[in-house]
Formats: sequence, C-alpha cells, structure tokens
Amino acid sequence: MSYIIRKKGAKLILSLMIVVFVAALVSISSHFPGLLSYLDGTDSERNETSESIKENTPSQPAEENSSSQENISIPNSDPNTETNTNNEINIEPNETESQNNFTQAEEVNIETLKTEKFGWWYKPNSQHKTPEIPTEVAKMLDKFDAIYVGDTSRKVVYLTFDEGYENGYTSSILDTLKENNVTASFFVTGSYIDKNPELVRRMVEEGHYVCSHTSTHPSLPDLSDAQLEKEIKDLEEKFRSVTGREIERYLRPPNGEYSEKSLYLTQKLGYVSVFWSLAYKDWDVNDQKGADYAYNFVTKNVHPGAVILLHAVSKSNAEALDRIIKGLINEGYTFERLPKI
Repeated sequence: MSYIIRKKGAKLILSLMIVVFVAALVSISSHFPGLLSYLDGTDSERNETSESIKENTPSQPAEENSSSQENISIPNSDPNTETNTNNEINIEPNETESQNNFTQAEEVNIETLKTEKFGWWYKPNSQHKTPEIPTEVAKMLDKFDAIYVGDTSRKVVYLTFDEGYENGYTSSILDTLKENNVTASFFVTGSYIDKNPELVRRMVEEGHYVCSHTSTHPSLPDLSDAQLEKEIKDLEEKFRSVTGREIERYLRPPNGEYSEKSLYLTQKLGYVSVFWSLAYKDWDVNDQKGADYAYNFVTKNVHPGAVILLHAVSKSNAEALDRIIKGLINEGYTFERLPKI
C-alpha cells in the first residue's frame, strides 16, 4: 500500500515539475521571442540567407544591378527608418556607386595598357577618299573614342586650328570665318589663353568650339597619370576664368604624339582625342609656302568627313582661307564644328 502511495506521489511530483518547466519556458519565450527560432534553426537560416544576399548583390553585373534595384524592397527592421505604407524600404539605384565600381574595375586594368609612344601619320591620296591608317591604330582609336575623321558618308569637312601662340593672324582668320558664315574648332594652350583672352572670348561669342591643346603642350605619353590630368584641368580652369564657360571636351595631343595609355586617360577625363586627315607643314613661320600652295593642297586632298588641321601662325593659311572655303563650298562641301561622339 505504501509502495502504491509513493508511486502515485512520484508521478504527481513529475507532473508538477513538467507543468512548472513548460510555464517557465513560455515565460522566457514571451520575453525572448527569437529563442525558440534560434533553437530550431530558423533564425540561423535567416541570417545566413541575409548574408548571402549582401555578398552576392554587388557581384552582379552593373547593368543588372541598376535595373533590378529599382524594384527591390526589404522588410523594415529599424523603427527609426522612414517607411512607406507597406512597411517596406525602397532601394533606389546608386548611380555614384555604380560609376565608382566601374572606375575601379577599369583602374585595375590600366597597368595592362601600353605606354609606347606613337606619332600620328596617315596615307594621303588625291582620289578624295578617306586616308588610310594602320589597322591596329584604327582599333586603338575606336577603343578609346578618338577620331581623325568625321562623317565620311557626306561631303562635310571640319576646320580645326591649332593655337600654340599668336602670330597676328587669328583675328583675320576669325573675320574670314564670319564673312563666310563658317564655324570652326580652335585648339588652344594655356599660354595662348593667358596672352590672348579677347581672341578666346571672340571665338566663343562667334560660335566656334574652343578645345584643349593642353596647358603647356607636352608630349602626353611622357607624363604620369597625375601630370596628364593636371595639364587638362589647368587649361579648363584658365578657360573658365576668361570666358565663364566650360571648354569643349575635345583634345588634340601635342605634336600628334600618343600612347594607348594616354588615349585611355584622356577618355577617362571626358575628352575625345582629335587627330586629323588633312594637314601639311605649315607651322614653320620661316618656311611659308604661300597662299596658292595652301589652297591647292587642301582642295587636292580634301575628302568627305575630313578633319583639316591648319596652324593659325601660318601667313599662307590666313591668306588662302577665304579661297579654300569658297572653293570647297563650290565643290559641294559644308563646314561643321567637330562631331559629337
């Protein structure tokens, strides 16, 4: 009898202990709601999923990120975060971040770019066809959005003048352009802007492009990355201080010298490198060939889409310019500023 009583007592005590344990567990879970989910593994899986999303999202292609992020939403877990009516946070694309990621990716590859210096050249012809350049050079220009011709599908030409210093002819050149209602593109240096601010302002006021010939006219492949950037930025500031405007984003490499790396850096800074498809030795002020030579050379070698390089220090060019313009117009050509890339 006493055995039965002890057995029933033990069961009663065990039942009471179970009830107390369950009550305690319920009480704890009410204060720590994540405890049960932690014990059964669900909270751990959620954290692993969250970390996986964070790690994988930036590694997706930039275009996929920008298109998909517009519609991504995540549950709001921060009571201080401003939310929408659905208690969701809308994640908008971060254009700056995407751009920085792209720049960093490009910078990783910059070490593979060649620094070998090249001098610009082309093979002229008298059949009014586009001059030939080496295939590898053509690929390099295309890769970095550099140009030496414009639209070759129609009879349009692009007059460009290099302005390293003033020799007394730019005013006459501007007069001739204005009289013929023609616009051109002028590539200026820093010293030219310093010494001829009125001429630079006149170029802008009369509708011409004023473009970069760098600040001090160095050979770009010889410069460090920082030096090349300084050449470009210094000229931008000089032009801005004189005109109150931004310089046109075209750059003619001094002496026509370039490398794969200098073309890349120029492009990275927002500029189009501009070479030429028609030019002659006109820069030597002590060896001028005369207006007739300048006129005959241009009209003989012109072609659709020609980028014509003339140096403004040339007396021959200044005297021949009116005839050149009228002669090309008679041949059906029109004149435009440099093409947009």
